[in-house]
Parts: sequence; C-alpha cells; structure tokens
Amino acid sequence: MNTYKILYLSYDGMTDPLGQSQVLPYLRGLSMYNFEIHLISFEKKERFVQNRHKIEQLLSGFAIKWYPLHYHQKPPVISTLYDLWKLNSKVKQLLKTQNISFIHCRSYIAALVGLKFKKELKIPFIFDMRGFWADERVDGKLWNLKNPLFKAIYTFFKHKEQAFLQQSAHIVSLTQNAKDEILSWQLPHVSADKISVIPCCADLEHFSQNNIDKMQLHSIKTKHGIKDDSFTISYIGSLGTWYMIDEMMSFFKILLQHIPQAFFLIISTDAPEIAYRAAEKLQIAPHKILVKSASRQEVPYYIALSKCSIFFINSTFSKKASSPTKLAEILGMGVPVICNSGVGDVEQIVKNGEVGIVIDNFDNQSYTDAIKRFLAMPPLNPSNIALYASNYASLSDGINNYLRIYRQLSKG
Repeated sequence: MNTYKILYLSYDGMTDPLGQSQVLPYLRGLSMYNFEIHLISFEKKERFVQNRHKIEQLLSGFAIKWYPLHYHQKPPVISTLYDLWKLNSKVKQLLKTQNISFIHCRSYIAALVGLKFKKELKIPFIFDMRGFWADERVDGKLWNLKNPLFKAIYTFFKHKEQAFLQQSAHIVSLTQNAKDEILSWQLPHVSADKISVIPCCADLEHFSQNNIDKMQLHSIKTKHGIKDDSFTISYIGSLGTWYMIDEMMSFFKILLQHIPQAFFLIISTDAPEIAYRAAEKLQIAPHKILVKSASRQEVPYYIALSKCSIFFINSTFSKKASSPTKLAEILGMGVPVICNSGVGDVEQIVKNGEVGIVIDNFDNQSYTDAIKRFLAMPPLNPSNIALYASNYASLSDGINNYLRIYRQLSKG
C-alpha cells in the first residue's frame, strides 16, 4: 500500500495547549493510515524551551516529522510578514525534497502559502479555516478598522478568504452555522459537498468520569475547602476578550440568591485578579470563589467537582464559526452546561441533547429564568451526557472525518 506524504502548516505552536489538544491528536491518528505527515509550526520561545521534549516524545513512534520555526510577535505586521517569509522558504525546501501529495493549511496565514504553491506548482491544499479569522481580529478589537493599516490588512484577508474558499481542494469548517454562511455567498467552485463540518473534538478518554480517582477528587475538595454540600459551578478557560467574566460573575451573584451555598470554581491560566476584580465590583465575598491554574491532567478533576459549568462568549459575526472545545470536554465529563446563544452550533447542540440551559440575553431576569429552568430539569444521568458528547465530538470521529478527506485527495 502506498504511503502519501502530507505537508501540514500551522501558525499555532505544538508546544501551545491548542496544538497539543487540537492538532497533534489528529495527526497522530492520521499517521497510522499510510500518511507521512511533515509538520511545520511556529513556536513561542519560552514554551518551546519548556515543552519541546514533551512534543518530541508525543511524536515518537509516529510517521510525523516536525519542523518547528520561531514565532515572532513584535513589531506587529512586520513580524508576521517575516514569519510568512520563513514559512514560504521552508515549504519550498520541503516541496523540492519530498514528494508531497497535498498541503493541509490550518487557518489563514498558512493558507496564504498553500494558495501560492497551488498557483505555482498545482499542489492541492485543504483550507482548514478554523473560523472567520479576519473578522475575529476585528470583533476581538485586535484590528481597529479606523486605522488605515488595519483596514487595508482586513480588506486584503477578506479578498484572500474568497480565493482560499474557491481554489482549495477541500474546506473544513468548525460549524454548520459557518458552512451555511459561506454557501449563502454563492461563490463559484464552493459547493456544499466541498465543505466538511468537523467541530473541535475532545479526547473523551481523558475527559471521562471513568478515569477519576475518588480519593484524589476528595483530596482536591479538601485542599481547596470545597464543602460536600456546596453547589459548585465551574468555568474552564481564558478570562477576557471573548469570554465574558463580568456577565458570568453577575450570573453567579443571582445564583447565590437562590442557592447561598453556591461556589464558583474558575480554572484558568490567566491572572486570578481578573476574576476577583469582577467579583469585588459585585460585592461577592472572595471565599465564594476559587481561581486556580490546572494542568491538563488536573482539569477533568475540577470539572468533576461541578454541578454544572458555565461559559458566556461574546456573540459576534465571527463567532458563527466558533466551536468551543470546552463544551465537548465538559459534556464528556457528564456535567451539564449553562451558556449563551449566538455562538457557532452551541445552542443547537445543547438543546438537541437536553444537556443544559441556553440564554439569549445578559440581564438579571434572564439569569433568574435560567437558574429556575436548570433547577427544574429532571436529574441528568452523567453517562447519558457523556454518550451524547461522544456522538458529536469524539476524537476518533474527528480523525475519521479528516481521513475521509485525506483519502479523497490522495486518489486525485
């Protein structure tokens, strides 16, 4: 059986948590099906020094060759152009020395290079778009369109976005919502069968109640003073930008009025002061909150402490394409969610599975209604919630979906 060589381009680093959860597991799985992966990624210096050997160990024994490049952040724009030049040079070198079947481009920066070599050498590329990247930069207030430079960059990428969609061999979208949006543009050479929806999947063997050690769980509760009768609500992830800590804290304040023994557990690598300031503004006692950084191994334990988990995400145009990994991880642990509408396919997923509550507005009445609806829900079987997660976001399904695309392009 033939072995096909694939060039995978990522502007995200493999030493970043994102690379370890949303790139490497897929590539390790794909490499077991007669695909040799040549992976180029951009690594932040500190994380590369800290985690390089860990990534090399994760890749050991798999048909994956890793070419880490140094990521530059400053000065803005110029640093990205320099990184793009380095990526272009490395790809050119590998195309000369390796018989590459096609290029898998993760997001827009990588797709610029994929498009270039599609035009020059007729090498097919997958546009794994991950989201409406240029719009994310604007919605996240990273690009101010009143600035002529950022306006020009935004216009450039929106023009290129159409070229990526039209000239790619296949498109991967994280959500059906984004796929429907793209199809509404009625672009030439962009049909429904050219776009595969593959949500952010989770390792549901790692995020599983079956792997929770009860003694260790009890030890964590004792260590942090979490009482057995506490109604623990959790939040997992970043604080700020897209994630609405002020609104989540307002929800918690209303929850305290209904359940005085409620406790807010926040698992984040961001500065704890962000959450504590939000609590202080609402006069929430500090002892009702715990902000804790946790390793990947520890995160399932903190989710397991939760009666439910909350996440409010700023709903903007670009969020049509967002697939929060945390949703699959939380549901994989058998824990219901409280979240907001207007983000990717989240509302449909939660409502279809009856695995939580979705709110439409961020006000006290909406919070009160959501709490009452949650408390009135029939008891949810954690095993049923976990099974539902496995039906839409298991890692094995994600690998199989990419495998179908890879095989299709290899035949071409």
